[in-house]
Amino acid sequence: TKAAAQLDSLILKLYDIGAVKFGTFKLKSGLMSPIYFDLRVMVSYPAVMNQVSSLLYKRAEDAGARFDCVCGVPYTALPLATIICSTKRVPMLIRRKEAKAYGTKRMVEGLIRPGDMCLIVEDVVTSGSSVLETTQVLQGEGLKVRDAVVLLDREQGGSGHLAAEGIALHPVISISKLLSVLVEAGHVDASTSGSVERFLQANPACRPMRQAEESLGYGERAALPGTHPLAARLFTLMEEKTSNLCVSADVSSADELLKLADAVGPLVCALKTHVDVLCDFSPAVSVRLGELARKHNFLIFEDRKFADIGNTVKHQYEGGVYKISSWAHIVNAHALPGPGVVEGLQVVGKPLGRGCLLIAQMSSQGCLATAEYTQAVVKMAEDYPDFVFGFISTSKISSKPEHVHMTPGVQLQSGGEGLGQQYTSPVEVICSKGSDVIIVGRGILASPDRLKAAEEYRVAGWEAYLRRLSAPREPLLPPSVTLIQESAVSYPGEQLLCTNE
Repeated sequence: TKAAAQLDSLILKLYDIGAVKFGTFKLKSGLMSPIYFDLRVMVSYPAVMNQVSSLLYKRAEDAGARFDCVCGVPYTALPLATIICSTKRVPMLIRRKEAKAYGTKRMVEGLIRPGDMCLIVEDVVTSGSSVLETTQVLQGEGLKVRDAVVLLDREQGGSGHLAAEGIALHPVISISKLLSVLVEAGHVDASTSGSVERFLQANPACRPMRQAEESLGYGERAALPGTHPLAARLFTLMEEKTSNLCVSADVSSADELLKLADAVGPLVCALKTHVDVLCDFSPAVSVRLGELARKHNFLIFEDRKFADIGNTVKHQYEGGVYKISSWAHIVNAHALPGPGVVEGLQVVGKPLGRGCLLIAQMSSQGCLATAEYTQAVVKMAEDYPDFVFGFISTSKISSKPEHVHMTPGVQLQSGGEGLGQQYTSPVEVICSKGSDVIIVGRGILASPDRLKAAEEYRVAGWEAYLRRLSAPREPLLPPSVTLIQESAVSYPGEQLLCTNE
């Protein structure tokens, strides 16, 4: 047919311009690949660019994709999306890799109308990670994404990965089709084609999540061999107390802190403190807090947010007025200073059986933690499994069941407040976003009956968890970053073969 002939012609052109190469290529994983794609070279061939753009748009039409605007994944797909939008008169959006530090500081440029459906355009899909990253940014602006068109699907699991996140992938060319055409044209022999197929089959881009991992309860996760002892303790007491509630004790006096801890202690899995807010702290306060934690079986989480060089945080953690390491089971840290911040804390905390949560995402409006930053935080956690056992995040970012996700900014009703705090409901946090622990502050502290409010949140969080267990295959949004991280870094032999992913 005419369409098949056009497709064959395009494949041959891509080979002729060097967009697809055969030989021996060292990937960033260290693997030696028999095939390499460099579709960026297309920008120097206007006729090829126009043909590719036309076929991408037709593929979206044939698939019945409905959309109000188009966004190309940076950077190779940007010119393709530009041609589509210019020739078909469709509004275009541009996703930035990072926000500018000046001007509007926007992550998405163009006229954004919340509720609009956006079609994503990509050049190559391996795991689908770049499409998911772009989806996350667009969804953060209130846009919807259901379809993505791609020039080349490497058939390494990306389509299934995207489908699990509610995105239908519509490829113009599959790698099996590409090999077939090039073999028939005599550009590639059967032996080379076979070696490429074997390589791709042996090196899937996405590590499939075991079905058992998808439906594990807190108690089962506590028993996994790789679970940090403190995470296991947290999972266990959550199961025993039927509570995934952490109360944020943002109070200014020691007396109020201790009274709050004694009152809500039976209802919580953890109590989060800001010890430097107390106007009358003394060592006796931390001793009494520890006694209440043992009495009511909860963990103490000091929300110190360490963010300095290793030597400095080491002294901040073990010394000074507060001597945090002597009484807080859990602390947290920003990953911005690099691995030194974890190493400094670990020297003090690991011998004491303490643990650390890395801050990967925040619930404040305008937070600068990009998808790339969050991915780097996940990698850092995987590098220090003896001390880091999870994350402070607005959603599930690691598919490893050993990791704990704790989400702040939770209220029974979603919304915002004047100082930039964005609130999310327990159902959204636990069911839709896949987190494990809800952190509630003002929703309880501002209530005239704090104990009653704490019980309402405990029930809401636990019912959301039970609902999640009964429907373990519901897609988790925003997209999981771990599948990106695991395919790109964590699992030798499962590396990505194209620059975009």
